[in-house]
Amino acid sequence: MTIKLVAIDIDGTLLNSQHEITPEVFQAIQDAKKAGVKIVIATGRPISGVRAILDQLNLTEAGDYVITFNGGLVQDAATGEDIVKDTLSYDDYLDIELAARKLNLPMHASTKEGMYTANRNIGKYTVYEAMLVSSPVFYRTSEEMVGKEIIKCMMVDEAEVLDAAIPQLPSNLTDKYNVAKSAPFYLEITPKTVNKGQAIIQLAAKLGLTMDQTMAIGDQENDRSMLEVVGSPVVMENGNPELKKIAKYITKSNDDSGVAHAIRKWVLN
Repeated sequence: MTIKLVAIDIDGTLLNSQHEITPEVFQAIQDAKKAGVKIVIATGRPISGVRAILDQLNLTEAGDYVITFNGGLVQDAATGEDIVKDTLSYDDYLDIELAARKLNLPMHASTKEGMYTANRNIGKYTVYEAMLVSSPVFYRTSEEMVGKEIIKCMMVDEAEVLDAAIPQLPSNLTDKYNVAKSAPFYLEITPKTVNKGQAIIQLAAKLGLTMDQTMAIGDQENDRSMLEVVGSPVVMENGNPELKKIAKYITKSNDDSGVAHAIRKWVLN
């Protein structure tokens, strides 16, 4: 079956250890696009945090799509319009905010417009995340969050503080939501239905593609959901050993232009 859509993770996959796109990866993506293959960046970042990469790869034209917030949104890369959206309700936000307050953890909520925190003293890791993804930060009380389309919430603190707090999270929180560390100092909470895999399934359906016509390339556990649903799961040589067990193909490392190798060998060949 011919591959018509390739979803690509960013860190450890698209980018090398210097956080750069190699010339080989750039050219392979351009060649795939010319051949009519949809190249879809799949990331935990908001679109503001991936815009420079989309621009660099010429993935901001009509018909280009990007998966953001780990599948919370699928967006038109040219206009930013939502194609698929799965958000937290205001009641969800209140549940999560209360749990964070009880554990004395700084927390922020992410929307398309920016990041919102009810902490008057904005946590340093909230500030760091805002800089990382080029997102503004706003202080708002819980009452002022009514009507906001919240894509994810993040509890943020020193790694050892988070690790001590996680076992104390109320069971209704871990049962009701996806709760996962995305970095040593970040605990992300999203709707149970949100992941990169579900986003790819919905985008493929919109494009009239079967899952046999899809490929995903990743390296870490947060890529598992998309690797499990596509017809051709590809794991980087530098990827998680557990993830390699579900791969159809193992490509070269991110420092050896593994994305380019995968596209040339299993998509364009």
